[in-house]
Amino acid sequence: MQARKKYVLLGLCACCWLVLFYWGGGVQLRLLRLLTRQRGEVVRPWPNWTDRAFLPRYAHLDELQTDPGLAESPRQRRQAWSAIYKDSRCRMETCFDFSRCRRRGREGFRVYIYPSEKNDRVSESYRKILMSIGESRYYTSDPREACLFVLGIDTLDRDQLSGQFVPNVDERIRGYPLWNDGRNHLIFNLYSGTWPNYTEDLGFNIGQAILAKASLNAEHFRPGFDVSIPLFSKDHPQKGGERGWLVRNTIPPRRKYLLMFKGKRYLTGIGSDTRNALHHIHNGKDIVSLTTCRHGKDWEKHKDARCDHDNLEYERFDYQELLHNSTFCLVPRGRRLGSFRFLESLQAACIPVLLSNGWELPFSDVIQWNQAVIEGDERLLLQVPSTVRAVGNERVLALRQRTQMLWEAYFSSVDKIVLTTLEIIKDRVFSHISRNKYMWNSLPGGLLVLPEYSTHLAHFPFYYLGLGVSPGQEFTAVIHAVTPLVSQSQPIMKLLQVVSKSKYCSQIIILWNSEKPPPNRSKWPPMPVPLTVTDGRRKTTSRFLPHVAIETEAVLSLDEDTVLLTSEVNFAFLVWLELP
Repeated sequence: MQARKKYVLLGLCACCWLVLFYWGGGVQLRLLRLLTRQRGEVVRPWPNWTDRAFLPRYAHLDELQTDPGLAESPRQRRQAWSAIYKDSRCRMETCFDFSRCRRRGREGFRVYIYPSEKNDRVSESYRKILMSIGESRYYTSDPREACLFVLGIDTLDRDQLSGQFVPNVDERIRGYPLWNDGRNHLIFNLYSGTWPNYTEDLGFNIGQAILAKASLNAEHFRPGFDVSIPLFSKDHPQKGGERGWLVRNTIPPRRKYLLMFKGKRYLTGIGSDTRNALHHIHNGKDIVSLTTCRHGKDWEKHKDARCDHDNLEYERFDYQELLHNSTFCLVPRGRRLGSFRFLESLQAACIPVLLSNGWELPFSDVIQWNQAVIEGDERLLLQVPSTVRAVGNERVLALRQRTQMLWEAYFSSVDKIVLTTLEIIKDRVFSHISRNKYMWNSLPGGLLVLPEYSTHLAHFPFYYLGLGVSPGQEFTAVIHAVTPLVSQSQPIMKLLQVVSKSKYCSQIIILWNSEKPPPNRSKWPPMPVPLTVTDGRRKTTSRFLPHVAIETEAVLSLDEDTVLLTSEVNFAFLVWLELP
């Protein structure tokens, strides 16, 4: 009996298993295939959202299909770029004639400016550039001496819609006997391309010329050949320029606002994606991100639902006040990769936070920008607030100090921008005697360090602290003399006695710049240190030259009528030892 119950139970279990397999497996698979086939045949409509009116609509499908900027394929863009940069593989070794520059050693680096034609229009910015070159020590009026050539034609603004655009440049430069397909030529440019794509097309073939350009794309930048320069306004000073705004270091270094931006919002076209999204990070407290669409002639035609609110919020804050009181300044791309606010942020000691993918930063060959800016990503805008909040106070202070060093060394005037460009090219030509990156990125900057004197860091006292080197404990006194020696009571005699009594004085050198010959050694008073009289060549600047007779690192430069005490000389030298 029990055996039969076991067989019946096993049979029922088998039947249940078959039923489950049939209905749970085969039928479900058939139903799944049937449903899948039906879904493939039916076009599913776009969901009818109940809150569709509140969702931002950036563009209609028709607009996306008809927008000429977005209709370009990657292949078309590459073809356009290859047409612009026909010599994209140019390097100094392949597209530059070094023999023109090395005829007289480093003194052979001379720059010639083509004369402007009678009816040429020259913008204020380009006039400043040409003036900076013309007043520099590298200028020559003889093209036979030139190593580098600069066009007299204004090439700064190559936007065909601009009033500064100069037509027919290609035809004109091809007629220059010295053009030689642009070899050894330097072309300056601030604006290229036009609406809607703003490509880097200059409207003429630059050939093998070196391009000193603002808003340079890293993809088109020719490393070691081109020079990326900053975008500056026509009001940028010719010489000197204002100093940075960091008067004193405050601890902690944070300011009232953590992050700020105030500028235009582009409703359509290139650059609009980034600026249209900036309102998402605005909180009106420590992060102020303001945009306005009230610019251009047809802004009202393209205004969206957010324009009126943005314009009202925009007027609540003053740009200069934000600039002075913000720790970080957002520097997003505009129509082009660069913008004026980059230099404004550097001057204000407001640490730039860059949102400009692909931008080759100014003078990137020599400047270490990671010590002065924060580089963000346009696609990761919402991560910027958390990124800047995570920057510690020590790094904030270091970044802010570096902005001031770079501003005052290279960017505060057109003169410094142009001379930095020329010095970079000169270092490439004479690479065996050139500045290293430490010189470019440390005070007092590369423009004030002459490689002709030395390329060894330990030979420059202002690098001692950074290198951990202690300066020598003696100095050389250099006295500039122009008055003939006729009496033992002349001021220079007393000065010699005072200086020679200093326990730190190693030697005294007199630069004789008088029209009469120097007196014999017996005419000078006896002193405990060596005295050397050398010809100053009747130049006031001869006191600043590295004379061979100088053996110490410290030099005390004096006029012959200087009145000092020995204790004052000692005190001055001790102060110098602390900050050489």
